[in-house]
Amino acid sequence: MKIPNPHAAFMAFACALFAACSPQQPFVTSPDGRIAVSVEADAEAGVTYAVTVDDKPLILPSAMGLAACGTSLQGATITGVWHSSHDKLWTAPWGENKRHRNRYNEMSVAVRKSDKSMAFTLRFRAFDDGIAFRYELAQPDSLAVTDELTEFRFANEGHTMSWSIPGNFETYELQYREQPVARITDANTPFTFRTGDGIFGAVHEAALYDWPEMVLRRDSAGVLKADLAPLPDGVKAYIPGRFTTPWRTIQIADRAVGLINSSLVLNLNEPSKIEDTSWIVPQKYVGVWWGMHLGTQVWTMGPRHGATTRNAIRHIDFAAENGIQGVLFEGWNKGWENWGGNQQFDYLEPYADFDLER
Repeated sequence: MKIPNPHAAFMAFACALFAACSPQQPFVTSPDGRIAVSVEADAEAGVTYAVTVDDKPLILPSAMGLAACGTSLQGATITGVWHSSHDKLWTAPWGENKRHRNRYNEMSVAVRKSDKSMAFTLRFRAFDDGIAFRYELAQPDSLAVTDELTEFRFANEGHTMSWSIPGNFETYELQYREQPVARITDANTPFTFRTGDGIFGAVHEAALYDWPEMVLRRDSAGVLKADLAPLPDGVKAYIPGRFTTPWRTIQIADRAVGLINSSLVLNLNEPSKIEDTSWIVPQKYVGVWWGMHLGTQVWTMGPRHGATTRNAIRHIDFAAENGIQGVLFEGWNKGWENWGGNQQFDYLEPYADFDLER
């Protein structure tokens, strides 16, 4: 019988351990293998990511990075790649779906500028219903972020239809547009789309804490990229050296209903910090403001005023008769005549045709 070489056995064990802990290929797939994310670093283009579905391109190589004090990811290199997986069931306190499965494959990519001016981790998660990524910084000093360089280069954007409202940091109450992605100049998220191959998707964000909201804008190079709501001085965000940005998400489904049923954004948000949720009771409500949006009523005093005592009681009776728990009134208080201008709402004084006490 041949006696094994103990030194050879040790070396084999050491090589296996090293392979498990050492950087791997910057490529990760969803648990079902249909969705894949790849990352590359180029001296000119910087760090880019790309997404495929069933081996067909969905997002072409798109730039990544943050701009702070004039620093970008051009000239950055990938210094390490690590993979892990996660699969856990959890229960939501309320909502359309009570049980959720949080299953994904994760890839962490360590990136560093050649001049060592910036270093951080790009964390990717590939789910069966989409992908997500974020930036994790570990800098010695705080940063003034002036831009987010994240791009979304849609493959075949001329044949990809989209549904969105215009990009606006002030309101979400805008008309939805149906048009090819190639015609989009700006859009709020969620930005919903359908490819020529029939793949549905939606670009959005999750775990948005201490960071401005994102809209999409077509830049001078003709690419849709992240645009962050600025502070009054033009800076996007002042952050500490150790900071984790929100997730950038792309939900993916074979049918539109798959986007509604997706748990991806919920899975990426932090768990609720409320231990006892028994006092939270979801309810339905009706409101008098739809008449204003339809143009049949108005916000202010006059013949077509919507929030009158008579109209309010009519809605209350309707709600009581149909098991609806609440009624919302808007336009009952003085100040709506200045809405959209130099508005000065009075939250205690009703219009003469609204009996607040009654």
